[in-house]
Amino acid sequence: IETTTPNQYYSTDEKYVFAIAEAMREEYKAIIDAGFLLQVDDPFLVTYYIMRPELSVAECRKWGELRVEALNHALSGIPEDKIRFHTCYSVNMGPRVHDMELKDIVDVVLKVRAGGYSFEAANPRHEHEWEVWKSAGIPNHKILLPGVITQSTVLVEHQELVAQRIMRFAEVVGRERVIASADCGFASFAGSNEVHPSIVWAKFKALVEGARLASKQLWH
Repeated sequence: IETTTPNQYYSTDEKYVFAIAEAMREEYKAIIDAGFLLQVDDPFLVTYYIMRPELSVAECRKWGELRVEALNHALSGIPEDKIRFHTCYSVNMGPRVHDMELKDIVDVVLKVRAGGYSFEAANPRHEHEWEVWKSAGIPNHKILLPGVITQSTVLVEHQELVAQRIMRFAEVVGRERVIASADCGFASFAGSNEVHPSIVWAKFKALVEGARLASKQLWH
């Protein structure tokens, strides 16, 4: 909201962000009261670094910490196990050599009051970062929803590769605390068609088959 609707009223960006948070509390509460899980999609937490190349990692972290504080205000009163937080690098089939690295932002991500964290873990630029979670200090009651298929390439993942990706995260937090997911949406906006539906369904089939393989190994 802050990015797409620039502040034209509040005296500071901080006041604007917290005003948004106060308004969103009503939206989030309505979702929970209706019996749904709440998933907060926040690609800007990690893509702000790409959007503002003149800023350092430290400056982007400071920007992100304030937004996480505001988000937590909006989420106050909602049980953590009803909340999932998703961040990603958006639909982008470019080289992505300037993406923020997980090691530089993971502690900020974990400050979000959520029971589960969804993130990119399948595209070639970030797949190696699963090891970062080993030392991230994830609380024992939190779950991870790593992407094991990706929207960043039209290649359809092999089911055995998907299983391997799931197994890695099971090694980090245990088999009960991993939900196999996608890196990001395959059509981020109404009417968009970044990845052809036939490819999307093939990727989801690979996710299901890979999850079955991983489950057999984890619960053998």
